[in-house]
Amino acid sequence: MRIEYHRTLIADEVRNDAFFAALKSVIEPGKTVVADIGAGTGLLGLMAAKLGAKQVYLYETAEVASVAAKVINANRARSCQIFACHSTEFDNPPKVDVVVSETLGNYAFEENIIDTLHDARRRHLKPGGIIIPSRVTQYVSPVVGPRIDRELRAWERVGHGLDFSAAQAMSFNNVYVRTLQPSELLRNGADAKAWDEVDFASGGRSHRKGEVSWKIAEQQTVYGFAYWWTAQLVPKVSLSTAPGAPQTHWEQLYFPLQEPIAVKKGEQVSLSLRSKSSEEGGTHLAWTAVHLNSAGSLLRRHAHDLDKGYLP
Repeated sequence: MRIEYHRTLIADEVRNDAFFAALKSVIEPGKTVVADIGAGTGLLGLMAAKLGAKQVYLYETAEVASVAAKVINANRARSCQIFACHSTEFDNPPKVDVVVSETLGNYAFEENIIDTLHDARRRHLKPGGIIIPSRVTQYVSPVVGPRIDRELRAWERVGHGLDFSAAQAMSFNNVYVRTLQPSELLRNGADAKAWDEVDFASGGRSHRKGEVSWKIAEQQTVYGFAYWWTAQLVPKVSLSTAPGAPQTHWEQLYFPLQEPIAVKKGEQVSLSLRSKSSEEGGTHLAWTAVHLNSAGSLLRRHAHDLDKGYLP
């Protein structure tokens, strides 16, 4: 049982306070019915009960559901009822006014929140009901600081006349969970671009793709790309994993390049990202960076795929 993982969630005050504020803004005491999907140890469901929700249904498929049941009993939360299954597996679920689900990862959709909330909107939510979070926007920014690139190039420093380039190629087809500083990003992150957005009220495909580009104002070396997301929970309440944002248990992702890109003033760097997530197959990511000169001609193309970065 990954109880230590759930402890990190409970310890994340930024996350917890944001969801509490979101729930408080939509719960009408004695009237609102809530579903907490992916409930973990039950924190969000218990928050909803504390805020006066008429009834709270908690869905949790992992072994931690038994812990959540004990926590609910210990808090005498009589309005809470836990179902030890995935919300998508529950036949004829009770209809609710609010669905809340904190099934977000360092890569926003790695826990299949898109498919989960699509099903919740269709089968669990009353007409006109509210989904928390309401949308997620994904961002990227070029990384111009060499720190992580230097770390990943340890294969080049083995020495003794040995060649580990095959292993290094695999390292650079992986995605890394790291905390980046704004100073490591192009223009301190001011040029970050949104490459994808999902509005959970209207659905969305679990396969995501997007492309963004930057025209470089002064000579830079691009070592990779930083990724983060911002979730709008409800109007005026959001949660971000951006560098420089209030720290959460989430970190940024680092998408490396096999070789750094030395970009001159006026040249352009473009990045395309693709992802697909499913309960059965997990999350697959691919990213391609393109370097163009000031006339728009191709100088170099760097294609990476997470599937090439793991040993079977």
